[in-house]
Amino acid sequence: MKNVLKYSTIICLIALTVAGCESNKSSETSASNSPEAKVASDTSSSNSAETALAVTDKGCEPNQLTVASGPNSFVLTNKSSQPLEWEILSGVKVVEEKENIAPGFVQKLKTNLEPGEYDMACGLRSNPKGKLTVKAGGDSQAKGNLDQGELVGAIAEYKVYVTKETDQLVADNKTFTDAVIAGNLAKAQKLYASTHVHWERAEPIAELFSDLDKSMDSRADDFAKKEADPQFTGYHRLEKALFQDKTTKGMKPFAEKLQKDGLDLQKRIATLTIEPKNMVGGAADLIEEVSKTKISGEEDRYSHTDLWDFSANVDGSQKIVELLRPVIQKANPELLARVDANFTKVDQGLAKYKTPDGGFATYDKVSETDKKDMKTAIAALAEDLSQLRGTLGVE
Repeated sequence: MKNVLKYSTIICLIALTVAGCESNKSSETSASNSPEAKVASDTSSSNSAETALAVTDKGCEPNQLTVASGPNSFVLTNKSSQPLEWEILSGVKVVEEKENIAPGFVQKLKTNLEPGEYDMACGLRSNPKGKLTVKAGGDSQAKGNLDQGELVGAIAEYKVYVTKETDQLVADNKTFTDAVIAGNLAKAQKLYASTHVHWERAEPIAELFSDLDKSMDSRADDFAKKEADPQFTGYHRLEKALFQDKTTKGMKPFAEKLQKDGLDLQKRIATLTIEPKNMVGGAADLIEEVSKTKISGEEDRYSHTDLWDFSANVDGSQKIVELLRPVIQKANPELLARVDANFTKVDQGLAKYKTPDGGFATYDKVSETDKKDMKTAIAALAEDLSQLRGTLGVE
């Protein structure tokens, strides 16, 4: 009964908050990688000011920017040696981001910005942050064409979903990290994948907190010294020890930090108001992450439990679509039909590798043909889901 009252209260509070808010203040539109910047050909947002920025292995160039408030377009060139993400941060909270920009490629991020001082996260987690100053005086904020009242119920239910996943993450983290601290290698290995999936389902919201995203779910590639970097912590640091090094020795501080960070995440999400752009955009973000990183097997490279995370991302995306189903059906029934059909194809591909205990086979057991089929299906799904922002007027 306690949990029922807790989640009912969340719904009521969110409904009051969202109903009293303006329509979304900012959004990210999906942009295709291109080896050359073709800014002049993009006329979809003629009122947006365009700002060019390059990211190298050492940081952003320029490292300080000043723009006017309102619609802005950032043309981002990856001049580093690896895929990167670029973020606009307000404190530790991610305001906007563009992920998985391949080396040598260009992407555009479109957003509406309010006046203020922001940080820019430029490539490697260990790189110095840049500064972004947004001055008042730009064009008025663009408003979405969907009555935000139509999203109140969906956002409230999504907050409940994310809260439940985070609560379960904290509970499972305790069991998992206790096994690491106790030196029970076999138990810790068994619990790793089933614990990490709760992060993956709630990732569109969890990763809004850049400091916790860095400490809990970064990969070694995000740091200059790779696995040897002292800032490489969290799930994947423990994954390396458990599955590659096959030891729990020296992992107590990392396990204790992971549990502490999970509790911190739980507290932050409890008081967070989820914006429409975070929920609607999250459906595509989860699938794009699978398409661009997980399908290659790079995320869970030590344990090969990639299909667990793959499935969790699909679960999280499907939940968002299910909650938004009435408004998507009203706005674009053909798009919804395609999304449903593509989800079915992806689910069928995953089902082939389900194990009797409810988990998944390791990724090295997946045939190259099935990997190719999965990649095709997930790319088609990502393309369709990328249209949800525009369809629901939260661009």
